[in-house]
This record gives sequence, C-alpha cells and structure tokens, in this order.
Amino acid sequence: MQRILAACALAGVAILASGTAQARVNVDIGIGVPGYAVAPPPPVYYEPAPVYVAPPQPVVVAPGYYDDWRERRAWREQQWRERKWREREWRERRREWHRWHEDHDD
Repeated sequence: MQRILAACALAGVAILASGTAQARVNVDIGIGVPGYAVAPPPPVYYEPAPVYVAPPQPVVVAPGYYDDWRERRAWREQQWRERKWREREWRERRREWHRWHEDHDD
C-alpha cells in the first residue's frame, strides 16, 4: 500500500513540476549589426524567339447542287397524279366488289 501511495505522490510531483518548468518569461534583446550578406542572383528571364504563324487560308466552297423549283414542282405534280390515280382505282374496285357481292349480303 505504501508503494502505491509513494508512486502516486511521485507521479503528482512530476506532473506539477513539468507544468511549472514550462511557465517562464523570456526577454531577449538583439542588436542588429550590419554584416556581409550573400543573396542568390535574381532570376534571369530569356524572352522566347518570335514565332511567325501564317494566317489561315480562306475557305472556298465549291458550287454545288442548287434545287430547281421547276423540277420540284414537276415531281409534286407527278406524285399528286399518282395518288389521285390510286384513289380512283380503289374506288372503282370497291364499287365493282360491292356490285358483285351485294346479292350475297341478304
């Protein structure tokens, strides 16, 4: 028991002593004396050589296919005639079919 108490007392004194050892005030006085100082030389800047860049070439667009309004109109008329022809053919076939099959619907 005495050993434990002695160890605790020694640990307490060590903790208190280390805290007080760091709590101090320092006063420093310095006198600047000019002396010989060695500094590195300033960096050297080398300007790069000028570079000539040629201006871009102009863009040339070759003449291409230009849509002709007459051709487009002729194509539309042809499509319209074909559509009308198909509708007429369909109507005629339908009438013919009804003519042949009306008797059988009764």
